[in-house]
Amino acid sequence: MASGTVSTSSEEADLRLKWSGRFSLKYRILALNLLTVLLVALSTIYLDTFRNRLSEERVRQTRIEAAATASALGAAGAERRNAILAAVSRSTASRFRLYASDGRLLADSWRLTGPTYRLADPNKQNWTFHVARALDRGFNVVVGARRLDPFVEPSDDRLQSWPEAVTARETGHAVSNIRNAPDLTPVISAAVPTAGNVLLVTTNDPAFTRTVRDQRGFILAAMAVLILISVLLSSFLARTIVRPLRRLALAAHRVRLGRAREVNVPRLPSRTDEIGMLARAVSDMSQSLRQRIDSIEAFAADVSHELKNPLASLRSAVDGFERIEDPELRAKLAAVIRDDIARMDRLIGDISEAARTDAELARAHFRAVDLGALIEQLVHSWEARRETGNARIAFARPRKDSAVVMGKPDRLARALNAIIDNAVSFSPPAGLIEIAVARVGDDVLIRIDDEGPGVPAQAREAIFNRFHSVRPDTENFGRHSGLGLAIAQAIVNGHDGEIDVQDRDDAPSGARFTIRLPAADRE
Repeated sequence: MASGTVSTSSEEADLRLKWSGRFSLKYRILALNLLTVLLVALSTIYLDTFRNRLSEERVRQTRIEAAATASALGAAGAERRNAILAAVSRSTASRFRLYASDGRLLADSWRLTGPTYRLADPNKQNWTFHVARALDRGFNVVVGARRLDPFVEPSDDRLQSWPEAVTARETGHAVSNIRNAPDLTPVISAAVPTAGNVLLVTTNDPAFTRTVRDQRGFILAAMAVLILISVLLSSFLARTIVRPLRRLALAAHRVRLGRAREVNVPRLPSRTDEIGMLARAVSDMSQSLRQRIDSIEAFAADVSHELKNPLASLRSAVDGFERIEDPELRAKLAAVIRDDIARMDRLIGDISEAARTDAELARAHFRAVDLGALIEQLVHSWEARRETGNARIAFARPRKDSAVVMGKPDRLARALNAIIDNAVSFSPPAGLIEIAVARVGDDVLIRIDDEGPGVPAQAREAIFNRFHSVRPDTENFGRHSGLGLAIAQAIVNGHDGEIDVQDRDDAPSGARFTIRLPAADRE
């Protein structure tokens, strides 16, 4: 069979990412997603704050211009009014209009200087301006900006056409407003009362819009870089997830195919996240599966070997039965046939029980079992059946409910019965079998002593192997299948317990089987 060990040396180098195994995948994925969202949110907040501050500053400047011009007009007199308005209009590129308290237009700087700004026609601009305005509208929706009124020059230019001018006249304080030109550039206006009149200043500030759009472009470029970095980090994170998963999938595929004797599933010891936990779980599962397969294969081989002996004996007896005419010999052959059939029946029954023990315990629902009462019932059963020969069984029952474990009563009884049966088999005539059970710390300890020859040190592990059978010379051949102690060990292990055998230290000879099971109220 070809070797199926997976070579991992080249891939281990790719996965030496010291940080990748320290944090849970959930937190890494959340952090990566939140990073992008946080960057977008911070960028949006920054741009909105920047625009608002720039707008407030530009409005403040316009109000200062209006207040300073109103003061100059109040100090200069009517004869110098037009000269002052023209000079200030040229220097600030703003439009100044002076209204009388009754609303009449007294002076207009554009009649003196001509237009100092022109509102752009969006229909004559190229597509880039249309894109920029679409971005402006989208940004306003995102931040929930106040919708500005469109700027329209009134057909009848009077004070009443300007709400800010009316408010300034009524309150006596400067009032400002912002409107949108057709190309979405701001038109800032400020009205200031002066000597019974109202001065209105309007200015179009495309530089404001360019500044905001330039800043937005810079932020978009930065965000593009950050998104690229986020994509790279996502790819990097995906690699730390996908590569080990691919390796695990490959190993699982090889395990499924079963073409290799042993598949080395990567355990990823440097990773403490979910991937590392999965890798170690799959590795443990693979090893357990391989051990189970090896056990099944060995069991099948042992079963085949054990069945051959009685079958060969049975075949020989049947062949001889047909040829021999002597009644006495035929009776002996018939007895051999009966013994072989009984042996095969016992062997098949024990094989079936051994095969289903692990599966039954894996699905079992354990309950509290008082071992004192259980062992007492077993001892009474042995004595009632009178199968102990000349051997005697002594059991000192402990106090009620002092030796309680969690388990299946019938399976625990089967394990104890197999050990008692073994002790009876090896006990000398009139030998004593002593059974004791007691609570020791967090465990319940069961001890079964006999007065037989004991178990050699080199055979103390082998006696628990399936089909291992070293029987007394006085025992009829085939009475035991060699599965009893193996079944007992499987049952004890299925209850998270331990079983072993030693020589007795309080008698000249004899074996001492010890079973240790976790107590029901174990801390």
